[in-house]
Amino acid sequence: MLRNYIKIAWRNLRKHKFYSFLNIFGLALGLASCLLITLYVVDELSYDKSFEHADRIYRINADIRFGGADMSLAVAPDPLAFTLKKDYPQVEQVVRLRENGSQLVRRSENTENLKEEHVCFADSTFFKVFSLPLLMGDREKALKDPYTVVISQSDALKYFGNENPMGKGLTVDNEQTYTVTGVMQDISAQSHLRDINMLLSMSSNPESRLNGWGSHNFNTYLLLKEGVDPKQFENNFETVLQKYTAKWLVSFLGASLDEIRKSGSYLRYSLIPLTKIHLHSDRTAEINVNGNIQYVYIFAVVALFLLTIACVNFMNLATARSSNRAKEVGVRKALGSERSSLVNQFLTESVMLSFFSLAKAVTLAYLALPLFNNLAGKQVELPIREIGFWVSLFVTGGIVGVLAGSYPAFFLSAFNPLKVLKNSVELQGKGGYLRNALVVFQFVISVMLIIGTGVIYRQLNFIQTKKLGFNKDQMLIVNDAYALDNQVKAFKEQVMRLPNVENATVTSFLPTPSSRTDHTFFPVGQMQQDKGINMQKWAVDYDFAKTMGLQMATGRPFQEEFPSDSTGIVINEAAAKVLGYADPIGKKIFGYEDQELKQRIDYTIIGVVKNFHFESLKKNIGALSLVLSRSSGNVVFKLNGGDVARTVDQVELLWKKMAPGQPFSYRFMDEDFNNVYRSEQRVGQIFITFATISIIIGCLGLFGLSAYTAERRTKEIGVRKVLGASVTNIVALLSKEFLRLIIIAILIGIPIAWFGMNQWLNDFAYHVDLAWWMFFAAGAVAITIALLTVSFQSIKAALMNPIRSLRSE
Repeated sequence: MLRNYIKIAWRNLRKHKFYSFLNIFGLALGLASCLLITLYVVDELSYDKSFEHADRIYRINADIRFGGADMSLAVAPDPLAFTLKKDYPQVEQVVRLRENGSQLVRRSENTENLKEEHVCFADSTFFKVFSLPLLMGDREKALKDPYTVVISQSDALKYFGNENPMGKGLTVDNEQTYTVTGVMQDISAQSHLRDINMLLSMSSNPESRLNGWGSHNFNTYLLLKEGVDPKQFENNFETVLQKYTAKWLVSFLGASLDEIRKSGSYLRYSLIPLTKIHLHSDRTAEINVNGNIQYVYIFAVVALFLLTIACVNFMNLATARSSNRAKEVGVRKALGSERSSLVNQFLTESVMLSFFSLAKAVTLAYLALPLFNNLAGKQVELPIREIGFWVSLFVTGGIVGVLAGSYPAFFLSAFNPLKVLKNSVELQGKGGYLRNALVVFQFVISVMLIIGTGVIYRQLNFIQTKKLGFNKDQMLIVNDAYALDNQVKAFKEQVMRLPNVENATVTSFLPTPSSRTDHTFFPVGQMQQDKGINMQKWAVDYDFAKTMGLQMATGRPFQEEFPSDSTGIVINEAAAKVLGYADPIGKKIFGYEDQELKQRIDYTIIGVVKNFHFESLKKNIGALSLVLSRSSGNVVFKLNGGDVARTVDQVELLWKKMAPGQPFSYRFMDEDFNNVYRSEQRVGQIFITFATISIIIGCLGLFGLSAYTAERRTKEIGVRKVLGASVTNIVALLSKEFLRLIIIAILIGIPIAWFGMNQWLNDFAYHVDLAWWMFFAAGAVAITIALLTVSFQSIKAALMNPIRSLRSE
């Protein structure tokens, strides 16, 4: 019997090639898109799950409100980790990481440096918390001694080739030599620690010995014992605050923890599971740029939408073509076929078509995978060697086939054979309402995706064109200026002589955004906890404001003719507002350079710079201060156009002359700025791509339905033409039915899209408004696309010779 079902199904597919193609291609597009998005979603959900005790590892987060600033931090104080280990038996092990940024690294016996992007200090307990295989070395001792280093397998090959790296030296930043005591397996790309290739022993970091409860600089992880409830364990943080942090607050502010809380300030610690960091954490001082669970939800819904649209196409076309199968059903029933047999026949056709589509979908996904990976910034692969993958595909094909074919199967098998054979049954009304509902559903999704695409595009364009309060274009950043040693100033002056260079500044702090350096300041004579202001402090030179294009609201920037500027400070408007000064110029504030409260420095406010966006547009502009101090992280040059490539070559020649053996590394500030929003840009590109695919799939179905409608009304069109109807009248007649459905879809889709995109825009402190014309334009696009799709078949039918359609009459 099954063989007979398959044979008849094959004949029907071949007989109606046009509709079979529309169904197979539309379903294949939907399945391929769904497959690619599923790979993306699975990849995002798999982060950090490869570690052996991933379900028991937690990171400590800190939330702080003080001095007019709210901070959500992924870091904790340096003594917190081992204090918890000492005081609470629920803690099995702890480890701290201190991100050290990019470093210049070379073999000790060499003079040529290489740039290492992600270097971290780590406690010797790192391998007890994270079950990362150590290919060489002792897990217990690898990071125990000062000035030891564990490198990745990739770095071992990069620095030592085929040599055994154990016991050999690596010099970091031309200063300190570290002995290699271990080689670890490369950290998986599916980990928030993925870019770390070099771990320096934490005992080499002087910050780790300060025992400062007020400074938050360490990513801190706990491995809890089996059965420990993390929510209950969080209650212990209050005890820690009262026992340890409160003493530091009294020594620093002269105020108790309760007094600080009464003023509206707070310090809170919480735990986040290791496996949730990648998708649920976007805090200051994250080790890596994380993903966003919202985007995973969005893409999962888009995948479901695409698959649903493809299934809807099948159902629509199958029910629309019901009249062509009606007599077949009537004859089969008259000859004794049971309804279950007919249902099985039609479901077999549906499942067969689904598997054809699935085969094409896998091929399409395989061919599109490199493009998709480039678009999404991923390295996902089709798991074609895994049996589970093929089993999942087989099951999916069967489910899709049954779901897509279920209604047509039961619809067609329900025909009364007597009425069908006497041509006395009205077939169109039976499936018309469902087809109309499905068309509306398809275009509700399409309208939502069109609106979403438009809003995302406008927001990204807004980010690109918004006035940020500083120069970001034509700004050349030369990295690692400290490699020039005492020739930084000479390098800057020589580059300034090049014809295309306008200004230059030496600084480690850039508004793209830079790393945080939060400090607490007080008005002189007013060291009360409710008078403090928490703001970033950037060390800059005399040329910083001019080179960056910062505008002064009042006062002046640093100037060499004023020796007193060594104790001067420039604040931004946000800081002036928090301080509450109507006229800040000349006012004195003070702060401390260390946690020991030994280096108090008094500053005189000499200027207020207009607010500029030194952080992501997702955040409001916070308080910022500039102080005059030596900082040699980068040399930034403002170019005036011209031949940029030639200028870069000239800068590189000067670098190699003044810093032989040091790698020349540069970037442009607008690229840095774009990298901040790389995730949103990728999401936008992916969204646009799959929105386009959804529209194509919807149009395939609409094209098939319009072709069928024109075919069904061929005789009516012939009569109307004989009676004088024009081509325009005929096109309007055939298009009117679909136009009504599209308008209904627009009216349903707009409020849903408005709600969804409003939620997305709320992630940005600065964003575009959802103007009415955006929704009107999306509706116009949907109508235009639908009419273009329908009009092809409508015009074709209208131009047909009426004699051909009426001859049989």
